[in-house]
Amino acid sequence: MADRKPFKLKNHSEDSPASAWRAALNQIIFGAETPAGKAFDIVLIIMILLSILTVMFDSIETMRNQYEQQLYAAEWFFTVLFSFEYLLRLICVRKPWLYASSFFGFIDLLSILPTFLGLLIPGGEYMLTLRILRVLRIFRILKLSEYVREANILMVALNNSFRKIAVFLFTVLMLVVVFGSLMYMIEGSESGFTSIPTSLYWAIVTITTVGYGDISPQTPLGQFIASVIMIMGYGIIAVPTGIYSAELMKSHKSSKIDNEACPNCGATGHDFDAAYCKYCGQSLEERD
Repeated sequence: MADRKPFKLKNHSEDSPASAWRAALNQIIFGAETPAGKAFDIVLIIMILLSILTVMFDSIETMRNQYEQQLYAAEWFFTVLFSFEYLLRLICVRKPWLYASSFFGFIDLLSILPTFLGLLIPGGEYMLTLRILRVLRIFRILKLSEYVREANILMVALNNSFRKIAVFLFTVLMLVVVFGSLMYMIEGSESGFTSIPTSLYWAIVTITTVGYGDISPQTPLGQFIASVIMIMGYGIIAVPTGIYSAELMKSHKSSKIDNEACPNCGATGHDFDAAYCKYCGQSLEERD
């Protein structure tokens, strides 16, 4: 009689292949290329829009007084529905914390919390309008990959120009402090410049060419300085635009974007020729 091998429990680690039902669930929830995945996302977006309408109707006093119970029940229905959907998303990816810490994972969680927050803070439930951010998934559903690519280019350009724009804003802030303090000394409280912070507010409004008109200089010298600040404002507006435009040209790329989600973390936006996820390093060949 042949010796039997000792029985060993199979180690299902986070890096082991996902079970069949989890893989199928992942394709439905994260896969916009399949009919089931597209149908799931379309139904989800309809639910999101309906939930936002519910919150908006609840903010109308006449609607709230007439349909208070129905609106309250609808609000909790959508909250439970989205909570269950969020749990399914965590279940069908191999590393749930990667999805939970991603942009869409954070937005999904943020769309659930306000209802529970409303139990502690009155009016907190109206933050449920943040659910509109989840409609960003329509880019994947309609295969608008070019729009996703352009959005990535905008974010890269913004990140690359951040330091230059930060230095520019710091320079503008110094000018605001100088001009605001100067106007406080010249005009005084008689013209509405009752304090340096109030004068700084006027300088910001003026240098940004907003011009509310609630405070205005009355003396000839003050009006002359205000005119200089207004003219400077037109030139200042063009500076960050030029910085960002230059970085935008550098960041422009012609690579195409894949709409399929990573089976490990649920992230999308990979290049068509990518072999591994750029967020978690998981092989993307398993999606085929």
